Amino acid sequence: MLRRRMLIMLGVVLLVVLGLGGYKAFSVYQQIQAFTKPKPPVSVGVAMATQQPWQSLLPAIGSLKALQGVDLSLEIAGTVKTLQFESGQKVKAGQLLLQLDNDVEKALLGTAEADQGLAQIEFGRGSQLVDSRAISRGDFDRMAAQLKKASATVAQLNASLAKKRILAPFSGTIGIRQVDVGDYLPSGTMIATLQDISSLYVDFYVPEQVLPKLALGQVVRVNLAAYPKQTFDAKISAINPKVDDTTRNVLVRASLPNPDGNLLPGMFANLQVLLPGENTRVVVPESAITYTLYGNSVYVVEPRKDADGKPEKDDKGEPILTANRRFVDSGERRGGLVVINKGLHAGEQVVSAGQLKLNAGANVAISVDKTLQADQNSPPRVD
Repeated sequence: MLRRRMLIMLGVVLLVVLGLGGYKAFSVYQQIQAFTKPKPPVSVGVAMATQQPWQSLLPAIGSLKALQGVDLSLEIAGTVKTLQFESGQKVKAGQLLLQLDNDVEKALLGTAEADQGLAQIEFGRGSQLVDSRAISRGDFDRMAAQLKKASATVAQLNASLAKKRILAPFSGTIGIRQVDVGDYLPSGTMIATLQDISSLYVDFYVPEQVLPKLALGQVVRVNLAAYPKQTFDAKISAINPKVDDTTRNVLVRASLPNPDGNLLPGMFANLQVLLPGENTRVVVPESAITYTLYGNSVYVVEPRKDADGKPEKDDKGEPILTANRRFVDSGERRGGLVVINKGLHAGEQVVSAGQLKLNAGANVAISVDKTLQADQNSPPRVD
């Protein structure tokens, strides 16, 4: 009787152990099946690498400068007697702009001219008398020296009178005047600015590495904050023959016509220098590039191929697409597009949205990338 009970208990324990073992084995089998089962494809947006006309540009920033510009200031002190200009007026070269009080200098000049006249008369008489030896050569030399001294005094006073007035050194537009009639002005006082803005210069710096690509006459596109919807064309007129020791940059100057006078010196300018280079380049959307410390890369969408090199298909007969990572040499970016210098050919498909969900070799399914224009979205391609 006891033996029978022991056999029944042993059988029950054995059944429990077998049941637990079977359940565990079934769980392991399910896990194995889950891991070995192909993962569903990742939905990504794709775009086609295209070959497009591309003008290479060198961006830079600069400022506008007048063809000629100067701050008019006084060389000597004095009281303003007359002002011959209005703020913002166009003036011509040689036009009188300001006259200081010069009554004292005029009176001294009259005295000096009288002395000069007398010295001239005495010198004329002496030149006749010295030939007949009526006067000594020493007396005649003193007469000649006296004439020179009187002439120098006249010239000095004329120079002082000239410094009492300011003439326009060139034709241009004069700025807002800073003085009034009757003001006593110390030397160095600025009265106004004079700018010739019939044509302007655009000065900007470029790295020394691009010097071989620059030449006189090259076109520079200029954009100004004051006129955001307009682009102005300038031409390189001068390249500084010295590289800056601190920044290793080179100063470049471009000439910019300004027939309407709308552009003013001092304006900030965004520039793009048109560089020589290839006319067509392979480009992809900027969103397709993944930037890392190890290099820039893209995910290229390609059909998975079997051992015979034929495209594999799923149970619906559709080609199985995979995303393979490829490192590329990217170049200039503009208008949402990036130039690919090396590593990608025109006609290849690249992932433009959904890269963060991808691993190399992952299966993908094509979806529309709403961030791209309709003509940039491309259907899956099968070779």
